[in-house]
Amino acid sequence: MEAERPPLPPFTKETAAQKVQSAEDAWNTREPHKVALAYTEDSVWRNRDTFVAGREEIVAFLTQKWERELEYALRKDLWTFFGNRIAVRFQYESHDQRGQWWRSYGNELWEFDEHGLMRRREASINDVPIDAGQRRIFGPRPDGERGLTFPVR
Repeated sequence: MEAERPPLPPFTKETAAQKVQSAEDAWNTREPHKVALAYTEDSVWRNRDTFVAGREEIVAFLTQKWERELEYALRKDLWTFFGNRIAVRFQYESHDQRGQWWRSYGNELWEFDEHGLMRRREASINDVPIDAGQRRIFGPRPDGERGLTFPVR
């Protein structure tokens, strides 16, 4: 049996926001094995044009992602929730091997099992090249910014 990963569905506004912040915190560690533990063993993802199934593929996907997207830093905002589903909008910044900085904007749809593990994740993402001086996201979210919506621009 899977360990529980609170908060558990059905979500309230408060518990959905907690789940979103927990996901942001985990992804900002850039530790694929740690991040993968929030997903069911058979979790299914669509990330852009890539389809991933199961924790092993999640770890491989995230390992490659963070080898490519250097100095990755993420902000997620709760969009809406219902029952065992949460919709999120997010932004992250990273640079490639050549030093080009990118801001990536996206939306995610999440579905959780009864243990609070994510069994489905669908992400649509667009990338915008930026100059280093345009960066707004520097590492994990400071405590003083928790609960605040991150501006679109």
